[in-house]
Amino acid sequence: MTTEIDFAPEKLQKLGFLDIDVDPTLDLFEEINKLKKEKNAIILAHYYQEPDIQDIADYIGDSLGLSQEAARTEADIIVFAGVHFMAETAKMLSPHKKVILPDLKAGCSLADACPAPLFKKFKEKYPDHIVVSYVNTTAEMKTLTDICCTSTNAVQIIESIPKDQPIIFAPDINLGRYLVKKTGRDMVLWNGACMVHEIFSMEKIAKLRRQHPNALLIAHPECEEHLLATADYIGSTTGLLKFTMRSEATEFIVATEAGILHQMEKASPHKTFLPAPPENTCACNECPHMKLNTLEKLYICMKYEMPEVILPEWVIREGVKSIDRMLEISAKAGL
Repeated sequence: MTTEIDFAPEKLQKLGFLDIDVDPTLDLFEEINKLKKEKNAIILAHYYQEPDIQDIADYIGDSLGLSQEAARTEADIIVFAGVHFMAETAKMLSPHKKVILPDLKAGCSLADACPAPLFKKFKEKYPDHIVVSYVNTTAEMKTLTDICCTSTNAVQIIESIPKDQPIIFAPDINLGRYLVKKTGRDMVLWNGACMVHEIFSMEKIAKLRRQHPNALLIAHPECEEHLLATADYIGSTTGLLKFTMRSEATEFIVATEAGILHQMEKASPHKTFLPAPPENTCACNECPHMKLNTLEKLYICMKYEMPEVILPEWVIREGVKSIDRMLEISAKAGL
């Protein structure tokens, strides 16, 4: 069984949703703000969204912050400018609210790397282990999880578990290896990865560091082990942003999705931020799923209140336990 995204294709087609041309004379910022007030809606946007979406959002953050905001929102409609698993998390935490997202195809390579049916069979091999899953998983995968975590709170989550309790960590093997090194715990790791954080070129980064000898290399723990070994600072997306704000350095090479540079530049306009170059020929590293969302799609989805995220009741009931446990531990840790 898989979780369900109900987007009523016939209805969408009838409305012309799939091929609507937005009037280019519209002030989309103004129209979206009008819709927010009319519908009592809140827009949550991940740091990796395009700058326009970040600028119109009511809350911008990483996975933990967005989960927390989704849990406490009083809006009738949650508009999630992110990817599927994030919108699913919002629905799990606010099951009686309508959750919509701009583009149904905005998935996640990491979540896709850990299908729930396959993981269930894997888990059966380790009956005495508890499961800690990175929040970048499907709602159904969370029903197989004891405690969720994010890159912000992963160390605290692992350290909260008794040392004699064996652990399976899924799905990101790079984050898992980082946590093994950081906490000293010997965990069973699922072999999944984020396409964005595995594409950085060490050769190009080395060249960039020679060109900018004073620049600090900062990296997300989803990056590969050999890159993390050379980083000056490792942290979650929020952690990287805060580090650049408080650091005396004025140049940074940023090894994560390039969308975060918008907030870094806004917070520290006098500093220089260089996206870590990937193996391909692009100038920077961007998540193709995150970038499927656009301001035009955001406007259309708010206007018609679709596509809507719908989850089976049992998935919400069983899956939310792992998220609640994460939020409880995070609160105790002051995160």
